[in-house]
Amino acid sequence: MTSEVATSATPAATSRQRFAGPIWTLVALAPVIAEVLSGSTRTSILFVLIPEMMVWGVGALLCRELVRRWKAGGVSLLLLGLSLSIAEEFLIQQTSIAPLPFAGAHADYGRMGGINLVYLLFMLGFESVWVVVVPVQVTELIFQARRELPWLRMRGWIVSSVLFLIGCRIAWYGWTQQARPRLGAAPYHPPLAFLASGFAAILALIVLTYLLRNVGHPVAGGRTAPAWLAGLAAFVLGAAWFLLISQIFIPKPWVAPNQALAAGAAWAVLAFALFSWWTSRRAWSDVHRFCASWGATLACQAMPYISIASWPRIDVIGKVIFDAGAFVLFIWLGAKTLRRENSQLAQARAAM
Repeated sequence: MTSEVATSATPAATSRQRFAGPIWTLVALAPVIAEVLSGSTRTSILFVLIPEMMVWGVGALLCRELVRRWKAGGVSLLLLGLSLSIAEEFLIQQTSIAPLPFAGAHADYGRMGGINLVYLLFMLGFESVWVVVVPVQVTELIFQARRELPWLRMRGWIVSSVLFLIGCRIAWYGWTQQARPRLGAAPYHPPLAFLASGFAAILALIVLTYLLRNVGHPVAGGRTAPAWLAGLAAFVLGAAWFLLISQIFIPKPWVAPNQALAAGAAWAVLAFALFSWWTSRRAWSDVHRFCASWGATLACQAMPYISIASWPRIDVIGKVIFDAGAFVLFIWLGAKTLRRENSQLAQARAAM
């Protein structure tokens, strides 16, 4: 009887274990890439990585699961990333609507109508791409055989949603009730209209995600950009995006806020159009995905070195260690991706 129980339990246990790896990898990678490698979360405050995993990691997982269950494309994943960003900026930590409390920042730069517009524009791009799109791409390259499958069952959805909401509460309290007062910021109570607008925007983006679920799949034939060019473009476009947020923190901004907003919006449209065109070609492969993901990750890794000299020693050491670890991971992943693609090409030629 014991053997019968063990035998019947094996398939379910195996199924759970089959998706545990990609789930936990994505939950960890989302905050590590976006927060740790970008220098936003440093070694001295690494404890905040736990609520970040609950918000960013689980949030990215839920975005990815909706895309897979709806059989949607890359555009839908980006839209869900935008909805997660709006949740962060308007509802959770409210950093795009509350006056910026950071020392040395120009709190009034780009602040109009009670919204930090330049800061919001940057975060919409940063949190949708580096929190959701890039970590999902990297995780699915690591677990390529399970890329097209949903990873969560109903129980997983429920647990993930509860963890996400708890993480949101922790992040809200930790920032608005603890961190802001310690930074000398005055109490801030968001207008109800801003909160309602945030909820409405999130709902609209989710609906739009579903309506555009057939957009973003590779349907056209023809050639695409070389993989190295995709990586270089991701690095250049990504690094330039960080110049937008830098205007708030440098002693003398280079451009006026309205010019920064116009340039940032145009840059975002350019990046979206370029990669939408490239990824729509059937020639877009896993090697392309790898190069683009690494290029974007290198962009967020490189920018902190502009101001790293002012960091405490422990944070500098931690940054170097994390960057070295990311370099080793991407070298391993690149070799694995290239071997897999060469094997597939060899099999295709043998079948001809």
